[in-house]
Amino acid sequence: MPATGSIWVRLRHDDMEATASGIYGLIVGAAVLVASHALTALRMSVAVLVTLTIYWLAERYARIVAERLHEGHRPTWHTVRRQLTTGWEMVTTSGLPLLVLVGARLAGAQLETAVIASLACTTGLLCLSGWLIGSGGRLRAAERLVSTLVAGSFGAALIVLKTQLH
Repeated sequence: MPATGSIWVRLRHDDMEATASGIYGLIVGAAVLVASHALTALRMSVAVLVTLTIYWLAERYARIVAERLHEGHRPTWHTVRRQLTTGWEMVTTSGLPLLVLVGARLAGAQLETAVIASLACTTGLLCLSGWLIGSGGRLRAAERLVSTLVAGSFGAALIVLKTQLH
């Protein structure tokens, strides 16, 4: 059974960087769904996962290079290993929205409807993230509501973009 404050897709992680990576992954994954011209849910899912993996690799590379620039020496194997074993939340948080996409399609929904359902799931996860972040940050109820609305607005904006593009 998940611990209090967590769900199957972990939205709150052990550290600040992991939580930020997860939120960023939700937003980038949704943006790929909005922009994708793939003709099947499976191809869209692959596009999301490949794109997020490329983003993850680029972020890890940038961190290794930045560390070299700031530290003035080659990164140690420990540094490279640490960078290549962290930040995966960027990719893994897309799991539930992609399951919704594929599940809706398998249930007979049109591809556009399945994409909107996936984007709605993403928006819900973003709202939940905003709420959980507010609780972890010891925000008052009104501040938590603002945190929730700001996080959810990213997903809502992508839904609007998707409906306006197609």
